[in-house]
Amino acid sequence: MNDLRVVAFDLDDTLAISKSQIDRRMAELLGHLLTEVDVLVISGGRFEQFQSQVLAHLDLTEEQRDRLHLMPTCGTRYYRWSDEGWRQVYAEDLTAADKARVVAALTESAQALGLWEAKPWGDIIEDRGSQITFSALGQSAPPAEKYGWDPDGDKKRRLRDAVAAKLPDLEVRGGGSTSIDVTRKGVDKAYGMRKLLEHLDLKIDNVLFVGDRLDVGGNDYPVKAMGIRCVPVTRWEETADYVERLVDDLVRQRAERA
Repeated sequence: MNDLRVVAFDLDDTLAISKSQIDRRMAELLGHLLTEVDVLVISGGRFEQFQSQVLAHLDLTEEQRDRLHLMPTCGTRYYRWSDEGWRQVYAEDLTAADKARVVAALTESAQALGLWEAKPWGDIIEDRGSQITFSALGQSAPPAEKYGWDPDGDKKRRLRDAVAAKLPDLEVRGGGSTSIDVTRKGVDKAYGMRKLLEHLDLKIDNVLFVGDRLDVGGNDYPVKAMGIRCVPVTRWEETADYVERLVDDLVRQRAERA
């Protein structure tokens, strides 16, 4: 780990329960980790979701904040801290015409497959600028309902395949436990990681990724496929245990170098 410069994390079910704020233990561990290395959070949610789930619960120094990188909507956007606040580095937004096509394809496919919820918790389809996200039970569905909707992933696979067939020029992939994400072609978490490496002038060996969907077809898999070292987890407690051990190792290494 002597070459480690950045630890990257998925958000939902990696740093926190889906759409929920990070636990106090996780917040403290992220602060300790930011003392040692840069940290990236890359996930399908909007920047506002990053704010409510993560940023609002961190107590960081200026130096720690400078080391924090945020990539909402699966790496289609990138934010860094500046004197004026969080500054957008880039955004790979969809065109209005593409957004209309995506909404139509998601709606038609979900209805044809019997996956359009009559009484959802909030909007089923959300325009996130650089990403259109379908959430089968609605954006605000309780975690327990979301985890029970498609435990084997079959519903998402069928919906993803149906939508991808209608939109061959766009990127269609499974997102969270109930979601499908659509972005510009080739713009996924691997795209975001390559942008980060370029921005920080790093190599693949300088980065470690922690995520819960590293299986083929999962939205974290593109990171694994590009050759970045990955740590699979299934819930935030596993992540916290791993980060605690990692911080201890990094602190020990720093002491040995001193």
